[in-house]
Amino acid sequence: MSWGRRYFAVQSIAGAAWWIAVPTVDGVRTATLGSLDPALVAVVDVPLFVVASALAALGVRAAALVATVWTALVAVALAAWATWTTEAGVGVLVMLGATVGSALALALVTLSRIPTEWSTTGPLRFRTADPRAGRRRHVLGTVLQITVFWGLFLGVLPLVIAAAEHRWLLHPALPGGVVIAAVVTGAVVLVAASALGIASAAAMSTQGAGTPLPSAMPNRLVIAGPYRSVRNPMALAGIAQGVAVGLLLTSWMVVAYALAGAVVWNWVVRPLEEADLEHRFGDDFRRYAARVRCWVPRRPVPASAPADAISPPRR
Repeated sequence: MSWGRRYFAVQSIAGAAWWIAVPTVDGVRTATLGSLDPALVAVVDVPLFVVASALAALGVRAAALVATVWTALVAVALAAWATWTTEAGVGVLVMLGATVGSALALALVTLSRIPTEWSTTGPLRFRTADPRAGRRRHVLGTVLQITVFWGLFLGVLPLVIAAAEHRWLLHPALPGGVVIAAVVTGAVVLVAASALGIASAAAMSTQGAGTPLPSAMPNRLVIAGPYRSVRNPMALAGIAQGVAVGLLLTSWMVVAYALAGAVVWNWVVRPLEEADLEHRFGDDFRRYAARVRCWVPRRPVPASAPADAISPPRR
């Protein structure tokens, strides 16, 4: 049995156990459904979630698709319900997790693998910047990218997530001292991480003849600035910034969002990016990767190292 089918088997058992608990344990029903009528929900959820997951575990691919689509629809509907009524916040988180798990399991059942390469297609496809463009154009492009991406991923999305956390009654009551400590720590980390991100972007745009954007990546592999100490300083900065914003908002869900981004970047994007760098720069990149760690900074490599531009992570 494949891992995808195993997942659907576990999901089916968990769904059946949940439906046994809903009518018998008040806390489970309140936390996951709120005031929704369990009987009405069970009429459609048991066949489309529990039974479909069981059939998917037996190898029925159509059932895997049905279970995945239904799980995603329930997650969206439950999020809307929780936002409207402030009920069933725990149920939203459970179904969001089930949606991610079902989608990955569906890929394993239908494709026998998780197609991570899809994350670098279309506008996110790896392409080098126009080598004829001047440094000024690369710098301006980098500034625009930082403004847009930081505004979206460190501003808009965290504020939406924090608002949902409060609206869904998932925000714990914290002592005043804890709040102050979190805010101060978040501010310090945000400033330090932002400085690291700006320094990394500057090295990329001024010495790499490109930008941080995948569709306009640097043309040269150089070791400069923060890249002398760690291979992925922009990714490291972005994750630290996300955690810092979560601390500033005292939102555990924003911190979880930042850490989830780290997992996706490390296991989905980074292998593809490093394969591309190795293909383009060969031994220079292999020597660089052997000397400089991926996540943990170390003493800077000598300035006389063979490459002269940065190893650009995608942000």
